[in-house]
Amino acid sequence: MVKMGGNTTLEILRTEHLSKRYGKGNNEVIAVNDANFSVMQGEFVAIVGSSGSGKSTLMHMLGGVDRPTSGRVLIEDNDIYRMNDDRLAVFRRRQVGLIYQFYNLIPVLTVEENLTLPCELDGRTPDPDQVQELAGLLGLKKRLKHLPNELSGGQQQRVAIGRALITRPAILLADEPTGNLDTRASSEIMQLLKVSNRRYRQTVIMITHNPELAKQADRVLSIEDGVVSDRQRGEEQ
Repeated sequence: MVKMGGNTTLEILRTEHLSKRYGKGNNEVIAVNDANFSVMQGEFVAIVGSSGSGKSTLMHMLGGVDRPTSGRVLIEDNDIYRMNDDRLAVFRRRQVGLIYQFYNLIPVLTVEENLTLPCELDGRTPDPDQVQELAGLLGLKKRLKHLPNELSGGQQQRVAIGRALITRPAILLADEPTGNLDTRASSEIMQLLKVSNRRYRQTVIMITHNPELAKQADRVLSIEDGVVSDRQRGEEQ
């Protein structure tokens, strides 16, 4: 917990000596090397890195998708990799929203069914008011009965964002969310991420190779050769 301007800000995510290695001996590759950083509740953080820098590996470990070689990831003080696979899957479904460059929508499900899929998988009935509110935020109220192939790329990515937000996760992780979109759609998606961050105080961590997009975040971390550093403070983490 951190005091900022008289207000109490909660630390929502922390990494401690987080590393991921592949292979052994001369063939060993260090994808992420001893990463130590934290993210506060309601922050919008961008992590910038070139192709092969380790940024996607880092995101997968933050999201509970890929177990680290060593180190810890704590989300709301839960040491997520101390959980077994079944507990981790439930935690990830409820507390981590994942958005990828390629939308990963289910083609035979409507927009509404794709949006509410995480609730269905968790055995919960979606709240109709929440679905309507989310559809309004996403600009998809008139598209709820459409299938993904009837939508533009930008609209499909909005559905993917809504699907990630429907469970009100602790953190929203976006891996190159505009990488498959044109300039106009990219701008719309960035605005949507910022609105969800400000309106719902949703914590957002965005992975990108685009420094211009990263500038729109509250804070920018960089990753190069697996080493994470804080650009604003200029300190290697």
